[in-house]
Amino acid sequence: MMPAVDRIKTDAALPARADVVVIGGGIIGVSAAFFLSRRGIDVVLCEKGYVAHEQSGRNWGWVRAMGRDLAEIPLCLESQRLWASMNEACAAETGFRRCGILYLCDTEKEMASQKAWLDAARPFQITSRLIDTRELAELLPGTGRPLVGALMTPSDARAEPQKAVPAIAEAARRHGAKIIENCAVRGLDIVGGKAKGVVTENGRIACETVILAGGAWSRLFLGNEGIDLPQLKMLGTVFATPPMPGGPEVTVGGSTFSFRKRLDGGYTVSRRNGSISHITPDSFRLFFDFLPSLISGWDELRLRFAGRFHEEWRMPRRWQLDAPSPFEAIRVLDPKPDQAQIEEARSTIAAGFPFFRDMTVENAWGGLIDVTPDAVPVISPVESLPGLVIATGFSGHGFGIGPGAGRLAGELATGAPPCVDPAPFRLSRFKRSAKPVKQARQASRVSAG
Repeated sequence: MMPAVDRIKTDAALPARADVVVIGGGIIGVSAAFFLSRRGIDVVLCEKGYVAHEQSGRNWGWVRAMGRDLAEIPLCLESQRLWASMNEACAAETGFRRCGILYLCDTEKEMASQKAWLDAARPFQITSRLIDTRELAELLPGTGRPLVGALMTPSDARAEPQKAVPAIAEAARRHGAKIIENCAVRGLDIVGGKAKGVVTENGRIACETVILAGGAWSRLFLGNEGIDLPQLKMLGTVFATPPMPGGPEVTVGGSTFSFRKRLDGGYTVSRRNGSISHITPDSFRLFFDFLPSLISGWDELRLRFAGRFHEEWRMPRRWQLDAPSPFEAIRVLDPKPDQAQIEEARSTIAAGFPFFRDMTVENAWGGLIDVTPDAVPVISPVESLPGLVIATGFSGHGFGIGPGAGRLAGELATGAPPCVDPAPFRLSRFKRSAKPVKQARQASRVSAG
């Protein structure tokens, strides 16, 4: 079952207007609301279910710069700077701790690959360095797994997803943001070719700019607006142990497993480099977009053909805004975890690390990850639809870079100077064409609220 997420106080009344409306109550959406509200901007966040109940509350809790795509590193470093002051800024415990992260290497080939990344990333002055087996034994004493070394980043960190996202949301409300749960946004109110508000299941909110931070739902939402976002969903599986005193403080990623210590002394564990991709109708629609990554990552991909194909085939791709949308039919995506991956990660860790031989699985859950063809997010205005900013497609990296990504999305929405260069995250890099929204649907939007 899903992890226990801290609940927050929310706003009941739907305001008639705001400066910015944020769609989605995950780490990106609440961070955007937080930084916008701190600047005195009137912001409303609408979440169809509950804050942090989808992937933002189900991830590993890593806050890393190590191993990132080079295009993401400036945003990663900005996010780590923001994370470091988040407990104080939120007046709450987010679980942020600089524990360091290790990428273990079983072979010399893996070490060479990590060295190649390290050489490419040197201009960013990250604290990453290669370590040998002697230093590795000091960090992970008693390791029974044969290793040739590791890539170590002492400045990388961890945080608690189930605490951090609600804490940021609560802080946003204290600064004046309105957060409304169980309020699905059905679509955009488009006037004169510009997004001028949103139509929710409870009525219309007029605004100057909309930020879509819808995670795995973003492609479906945008498709109803005539915007073709190349994004698929992948299933991640995570399990948690009860408290295990005395274990490693450092967060560890191996070739097929990962673990990190939590504030309560337990560990969050996952099967690394083995995300499951369920074949759906979008798998065929986006086949050529994802073909290069499919070829390069074939060894790490697990394809499944199961019930989700039929679920998504039956799900409407178009709807009018004066009728219920798919977002009201499914308030929270709660996929089942993959039991085979749980057992593989548990047995692999237990075999290599004596400390974990008696560990038990206290809870396990699944989460759907929003993935782009190049595994780099989209944080971008939409050229064909002024007034709309997209922040999605974080490809499993969203929690760690969430504060910076939310801040950047808010800056793009309001014309403020961006905290990092947004060019690597532009939507136009995918060369998509937008279909014009029909006037008849514009009219239905205006009357729907």
